[in-house]
Amino acid sequence: MDIPIAAWIVLIAFLAVVLVLDLFVIHRRASVISIREAAGWSVVWLLLGLGFCGLLLLWKGPVLAEEYLAGYLIEKSLSVDNIFVFALIFGYFGIPDRYQHRVLMWGIIGALAMRAVFILVGAALLDAFHATIYVFGALLLLTAFKVLRHGAVQVHPDRNVVLRALRRVAPVTERLHGQRLLVRVNGAWAVTPLLAALIVIETTDVVFAVDSIPAIFAVTQNTFIVFAANAFSLLGMRAAYFLISGAARRFRHLQTGLGVILAGVGVKLLLTDLYKVPVWASLSFIIAVLAVTFAVSWYDTRSSSGTPRQGAGPPTAGEDDARGGTRRPSYDGSEV
Repeated sequence: MDIPIAAWIVLIAFLAVVLVLDLFVIHRRASVISIREAAGWSVVWLLLGLGFCGLLLLWKGPVLAEEYLAGYLIEKSLSVDNIFVFALIFGYFGIPDRYQHRVLMWGIIGALAMRAVFILVGAALLDAFHATIYVFGALLLLTAFKVLRHGAVQVHPDRNVVLRALRRVAPVTERLHGQRLLVRVNGAWAVTPLLAALIVIETTDVVFAVDSIPAIFAVTQNTFIVFAANAFSLLGMRAAYFLISGAARRFRHLQTGLGVILAGVGVKLLLTDLYKVPVWASLSFIIAVLAVTFAVSWYDTRSSSGTPRQGAGPPTAGEDDARGGTRRPSYDGSEV
C-alpha cells in the first residue's frame, strides 16, 4: 500500500519538533527525572503511539493499523529489555541521574537516524532479493536461540571498539563537565564520560537494531509503518527508562518471552511462500506472549522472598564531590 510523500514529511516534521522541544525547551537544564514525571511522560508517549494507530485505522483501514500495532508492541517489548543494559552503562561510567536524560535524548536521535538507514537497506534487499526474507527468518531464529539460552546482551564498555579507537585520538576525562560532551583540556579536545556513555549506547543499539528490524519486517514490509513503529517506541524509551530501570529485575521472564516472540516471527518469515499468516494472528500471538510473560514475572516476584530495589535510576551512578565533579570507576575498575 503506497504512502504519499506528504505523510513522510508530516511524520518526520513531527518527530523533529518533538525532539527539539524536549532537548532545548522542556529539559533544557539538567535535572533528576522523578518517578511521577516519568510516569506522566510514559502515558503521553503511549497515547501518542496508540493514537497514531488510530489515525492509520481511519486513514488506511485495519490492515495497516494492525501491522503498526504488532510492530509497535515488538519494539516496545524489546525496548524494555534495552533499559537494563542502559542502566549498566550509566553505572559503569558513573553518570548521575540528572544527566542521564540528555545522554538518552542524543542516543535516541542517533538511533532514529541509524535505524532509518537499517530500514531502507532492509527494504531494498527484500525488494531486490526475495531470498532475503529467509535470511531474516534464520537470523531471528538464531537470535531467539541465543536469547533463550544465554539471556540479555552482555555489555563490556572497556572492550567497545569505537570507544577504544576514539580514546587513541582524544582522552576521556576523569570528571564530568556539566552536560558537555567535549571539553578542552590544556588546549586539546577531550571526551567527557557523557560522550563515552553515549558512544557505548549507540553502538549497543546496533546490536538491538539487528534483532528488531528483521522482527518488525516479519509483520509488515511497509517502510513507513516500520519506521513509525520504531520512532514512537524509541521516543517513549526515555520516560520508560526512568520509570522502570530501578525495577528492571522484576521482569524475570522477559528474556523468555522475547525469545518466543522472535522465534515466532522468524518462523512466520520462513513460511512466507507456503502460508501467509494473517496480521491479526501475529498481533494476537505477540499480545498473548507478552501477557503471559508479565503475568508470570509478576507472580514470581510476589512469591519470591527477595525484593528488587525500587528507584528511577541505576544504583551505581556517581555522586558529586565538593568540587562539582563526579567520581567514576576507571576502566580497570578502580576509582580515579
